[in-house]
Amino acid sequence: MAAGAVAGVQRGTPEWRRLHTSGVGRFVAGFSGRFRNLGAMRIPRLLLVSLAFAPCLDAAPAAPTATPDPDHVWDLTLLYKDQAAFEAAKAKLVADLPKLKDFQGRLGESAATLRQALELLTDLQAQYIRLGSYASQASDENLRDAPAMERSQEIDMLAAELSNAGSFVNPELLAVGEQKLRGFLDAEAGLEVYRFPILDTLRQAPHTLGAEAESVLSAVGMIADAPSSLYGVLANADLPWPTIKLADGTEARLDQAGYTRWRSAANRADRQAVFEAFWGKMKEYERTFGVALFSQVKNDWFNARVRKYPNSLAAALSGDNVPESVYRMLLDQTNANLPTLHRYFKLRGRMLGVADLRYWDIYPPIVKLEKPFPYEQSKQLTLAAVQPLGADYVAGITGSMTGRYTHVYPRPGKRSGAYSSGSVHDAHPYVLLNHNDDYESLSTLAHEWGHGMHSVLANRSQPAPLAHYSIFTAEIASTCNEALLLDHMLKIARDDDERLFYLGSALEGLRGTFFRQAMFAEFELRIHEEVEKGNALSGEALTRIYGDILRRHHGDAEGVLKIDDLVTVEWAYIPHFYRNFYVFQYATSIAASQMFAERILAREPGAVETYLGLLKAGGSDHPYELVKKAGVDLATPAPYEALVRRMNSIMDQIEAILAKRGK
Repeated sequence: MAAGAVAGVQRGTPEWRRLHTSGVGRFVAGFSGRFRNLGAMRIPRLLLVSLAFAPCLDAAPAAPTATPDPDHVWDLTLLYKDQAAFEAAKAKLVADLPKLKDFQGRLGESAATLRQALELLTDLQAQYIRLGSYASQASDENLRDAPAMERSQEIDMLAAELSNAGSFVNPELLAVGEQKLRGFLDAEAGLEVYRFPILDTLRQAPHTLGAEAESVLSAVGMIADAPSSLYGVLANADLPWPTIKLADGTEARLDQAGYTRWRSAANRADRQAVFEAFWGKMKEYERTFGVALFSQVKNDWFNARVRKYPNSLAAALSGDNVPESVYRMLLDQTNANLPTLHRYFKLRGRMLGVADLRYWDIYPPIVKLEKPFPYEQSKQLTLAAVQPLGADYVAGITGSMTGRYTHVYPRPGKRSGAYSSGSVHDAHPYVLLNHNDDYESLSTLAHEWGHGMHSVLANRSQPAPLAHYSIFTAEIASTCNEALLLDHMLKIARDDDERLFYLGSALEGLRGTFFRQAMFAEFELRIHEEVEKGNALSGEALTRIYGDILRRHHGDAEGVLKIDDLVTVEWAYIPHFYRNFYVFQYATSIAASQMFAERILAREPGAVETYLGLLKAGGSDHPYELVKKAGVDLATPAPYEALVRRMNSIMDQIEAILAKRGK
């Protein structure tokens, strides 16, 4: 995940805006996007609790254009023709919600009654997803627009109402019983589309509570986000960020955006000063951040115990039925392949001319390229890069990028970063960009429309209850596009300087998205296991645990990269830890995508059809099973070996160029 990557990967800290989730099921899920999550509480299959993510990546934006070209601004009237239509749709959803209660106690009455109830639920979810998508995106156009933000927040609150209204569904289905439900499914053709979610609800029977308890947990969802809210306010608003003077006299205010900008400064002394000031300030609030994260982990363990899971990891993976062996295989393979990561750091030090590599040396680019990539050129390069995926895919992404579905350039007040929103089943996906006419922006475009085309293919191939895909598969589509882009750019590079830049950019993307996210995953597992043992976690304890993992991953003991004490409080900076066992999926996805890309570029028979079949499958089966059916088993070493093989191949190419230059 190169462009637009999550905080701690490459650039910036995302500010999460979500529609709160609760412990009820889903058979559609919303806001298929660049960043998504399964929420603070468990989300079984048979009732949507939609999540709206508009990630805010604090990369320094380009100067906004004075008057936007209409072709560079998305057209939200394709969702609602005007504000009055939106308000009318919201009123309709509020009026329709009580209709669900008419089916409470009746789901076992007949197959026809069950079909009517699930069709109503599907319709309510569809109404809600469209409302949420429109309100969220309209607000993102200008975060200074208070009325737009209020409308988005109002839709957020509707999530809890929808969740509560449907909280009886799962317990009642379980009360009806498997035998009777299977009879209904066989007798009523209109229920076939719900077969998978119904059977998935039965799978989770041991962890589904009674109707009253589910309703209570649904209500608890209103306050379950307190730890992440505390983190968000402290990290993004209340911390008194320091200001330092750089070597050229620049006054650099080191808030989250400032840190992201200046940590890659060309002057090494400036980078060190940035790190010392920023992490020094974070250290001052170590105790408070510790309280917030400890509270989150206790929250996760509470939900796991209430639902009778053996541990927090099992609870988090249960919704998508991902085997724990996948998570543990990721950690095993990451640690087994740390020598490849250490090889990368040594190469980085060599190319930067730094013998004593430190943590403040991991962000500056190892190669610079003074070459613009205007938006129109970026589109053409993306289209050329995805040619291996076939004519239908190319036609689809061409139509997507030429239609009014992309908000392209930075504007005053516009949300920064990038994301794709494709969960409105009967509408085209949208993409938000902040295109800066650079290579990173090109990579972002390819990445986000990878998500967008995933939504196009899934929505076109699957009915609404089966179209939504998990984050477990989402990042495969985006990072596979990035791999294809690298292959294309290397083919058309004019000289070795360009090749070095593209190779270095890809190498850092693999490092940040795989190794760094796996490191986060290891930390998450460790702190949850501590709480499950009955141990407390202070800020100091979290720093100690994180520091041990950080040093091992970066080869501190081997003299590869020195980790100073001041940066071991980095855990306090990462917002993903408030979305339990979420971030590991970035690492598994990019491992899978490297294996798919390897096969596609090698022109293996059936490779393209198999890969596109995975995208078209949407959420018609559990995501691990879908990827496995496509020939990539993430519970085995093979995909991780493919990623490591790609990293080593890239480093081989870089070193060959350096050797040719006598360096």
